[in-house]
Amino acid sequence: MSDHSWNSSGSDEDQDPELGQPVEFGGVLSKWTNYIHGWQDRWVVLRKNTLSYYKSEHEREFGCRGSLCLSKAVITPHEFDECRFDISVNDSVWYLRAEDPEHRQQWIESIELHKAESGYGSESSLRRHGSTLSLTSAASGFSATSTSSFRGHSLREKLAEMETFRDILCRQVDTLQRYFDNCADEVSKDVFQRDKVVEDDEDDFPSTKPDGDYLLNNSSKEKLCSQGTLVKEANGIDFKGEAITFKATTAGILSTLSHCIELMVKREESWQRRLDKEMERRRRTEDAYKAALSELKKKPHYGGPDYEEGPNSLINEEEFFDAVEAALDKQDKIEEQSQSEAKSRTLLSIPMTPGDTHSTISTHRYSTKVEEMVQNHMAYSLQDVGGDANWQLVIEEGEMKVYRREVEENGIVLDPLKATHAVKGVTGHEVCQYFWDTNFRYDWETTVENFNVVERLSDSAVIIYQTHKRVWPASQRDVLYLSGMRKIPANNENDPDTWLVCNFSVEHDSSPPTNKCIRAKINVAMICQTLVSPPEGDKEISRDNILCKITYVANVNPGGWAPASVLRAVAKREYPKFLKRFTSYVQEKTSGKPILF
Repeated sequence: MSDHSWNSSGSDEDQDPELGQPVEFGGVLSKWTNYIHGWQDRWVVLRKNTLSYYKSEHEREFGCRGSLCLSKAVITPHEFDECRFDISVNDSVWYLRAEDPEHRQQWIESIELHKAESGYGSESSLRRHGSTLSLTSAASGFSATSTSSFRGHSLREKLAEMETFRDILCRQVDTLQRYFDNCADEVSKDVFQRDKVVEDDEDDFPSTKPDGDYLLNNSSKEKLCSQGTLVKEANGIDFKGEAITFKATTAGILSTLSHCIELMVKREESWQRRLDKEMERRRRTEDAYKAALSELKKKPHYGGPDYEEGPNSLINEEEFFDAVEAALDKQDKIEEQSQSEAKSRTLLSIPMTPGDTHSTISTHRYSTKVEEMVQNHMAYSLQDVGGDANWQLVIEEGEMKVYRREVEENGIVLDPLKATHAVKGVTGHEVCQYFWDTNFRYDWETTVENFNVVERLSDSAVIIYQTHKRVWPASQRDVLYLSGMRKIPANNENDPDTWLVCNFSVEHDSSPPTNKCIRAKINVAMICQTLVSPPEGDKEISRDNILCKITYVANVNPGGWAPASVLRAVAKREYPKFLKRFTSYVQEKTSGKPILF
């Protein structure tokens, strides 16, 4: 996976003007494509409410290859794979894998954030599109219809009005407070001065005029004038006007408060309805999810990686077996068609290798290992199947018999297989030659997808890398092995002419294991003995006098997980087919040709 698996754009043009944070993320994620190509790296872009993917970052100009709307998306971290998470929208599911668990968590959090910010009723949605609730102005007083119409930001407007009313009210309160303070001061001063005037004027009480009026002296006039001036100053404040203004201000405040309370109650009711709807929608979604999950468990075949081979596979053993059987039947039909087409073509005639070439032990870096394998197979593969060997007969068709021993290691089936067969009209050398020579491999081997000779050690030993056709839901297998052919020297003149081909797994720097295939380990041997019946009279030996006794032994470690019953059933089905197909091919190829001993 690329190192730049996570990137966020922070340019001004990519900023949400109200949120002030990046709205686009891009990076490399592995996306599950199909059973043929498996996981493939893709450039994934998260922008606002959409998740899109491209084949690569450089091919964005050609358009995305797919996209998902996140409004109703369900993000599910995988239970076992720490780097994987799935995104599903209705029937569409994306299986994604990040570079590591940290990157996975970053992607999940960002997707959830974008999903929340783009959802119905989200905070940013309200900021972008404005509230649907509004109040008309209520400055004129209480009205039954004043709150029936709602426009954007009315609550803010009403709060601003309340701020204005508060300022006016504060000024009016200050003015009235000054007035009351002045009045209180003047009243106290007036009482004090009146008492003092009475005391001072007791001695010089004013005389009366003939018409009955009082005559005031000079000091009394001055005191009365000063009291009149104070009353005029106090009456300079328009108390009535201030009282009317104060009443209007408080009425406006009460009206605005009424609007605010009504607006908040309406919004509370609106949000409560939204909450109820969301809770009901969530309940229905959960019920639908449970129902869909129950339905999925009933189906045998799916397109996701959870239904391929593995200990955590969602396919049960019976469904796994049915899927393998269906895939093998399909391959059989393709094989029959290809064989019928091959018969119409002229087969290439390749000269057979003389027997002397394989009589001597080759010298190469694996020669000791080859000799050890040859001796082991000659000692144990030709032993009788009875006694303590514990071989169980599983197939018997004419001269062909297939035996098996049940062996498991760490839960992996390693059952050794042994097959015996007798074929008329061919020699052991011919059978081994067609089995070993890669020039004939595609003619009879139908399970191989491709192969190549990695290294040719000698004329009788090669290292081969081959991949086998995938049988879904099992993973694809490959194998790297040394294939050597030997002629076994006879101990006495009565011993039959014996040839052997042994194939066993090795390692090579040019063919390391890959993530695409599971590397299997093999130890296979085909031992062929030629039995000749004497011809009548002076006749020459013909193919009618020849019988080849074949012993085929296979020890295979599949290298991965699969149900034991499935592996055993496949082996029971495929090995007899392989032997019949191969021996028929050798008989067809050697018919009418000189005998090669």
